[in-house]
Amino acid sequence: MTTASYIFLAGASRGIGREIAKCLIEQQTHVKALLRTETTRGELETMGMKVVLGDAMNVDDVERAMSEDEPIDAVISTIGGLAKDNDRADYIGNKNLIDAAVKAGVQKFILVTSIGTGNSVVALSPQILEALQPVLIDKEKAEQHLRASGLNYTIIRPGGLQSENSTGNGVLTEDINVAGMINRADVAQLVCKCLNSDAANNKVLSAVDKNLLFGQPVFEEFRLDERI
Repeated sequence: MTTASYIFLAGASRGIGREIAKCLIEQQTHVKALLRTETTRGELETMGMKVVLGDAMNVDDVERAMSEDEPIDAVISTIGGLAKDNDRADYIGNKNLIDAAVKAGVQKFILVTSIGTGNSVVALSPQILEALQPVLIDKEKAEQHLRASGLNYTIIRPGGLQSENSTGNGVLTEDINVAGMINRADVAQLVCKCLNSDAANNKVLSAVDKNLLFGQPVFEEFRLDERI
């Protein structure tokens, strides 16, 4: 990315998105965060981000946010909801972001979904899949829309999420059979590395902590070629 361009981040108010925001700011990256409400605006602006208000469920809001003066080099989305939510952003919100990114000529789109989405359904037990089925269906539709968009993409599917500090043991793999836990801060570190790695382009990767795996699977880690 150029010094004048921004990373557009949807989901910065909490969870993985907030951890990604911290990571990007530490790297002295310009970040524009899309927020639905004013609640966390002050916190994000204090961190050094530009904040634009808008709802990802409203395509006009998203297009307006991306078409402002600052050029957008890449979009990162962590938005979604719980299986019990009636109005999830997992598909529609992400679809709007993807479509707006295409229109804005964005160079890269990183979408964070979860293990159990798409062909990684084989990694989870039937009980977990039944509980998560509605949200996983929406996440898969978002993944499919991104892959068909023509954008340069990376899809990252984390395992079960925890809110502890980074362990530094987060790894990526193309093995769809792998499942486990991972801290949100470690997912954020992997996302930021993928942002600067051509090896991650047009890849779908699962993210787990190599010390928090379910079972003892043997799998190949995905190696990133980070640009300096």
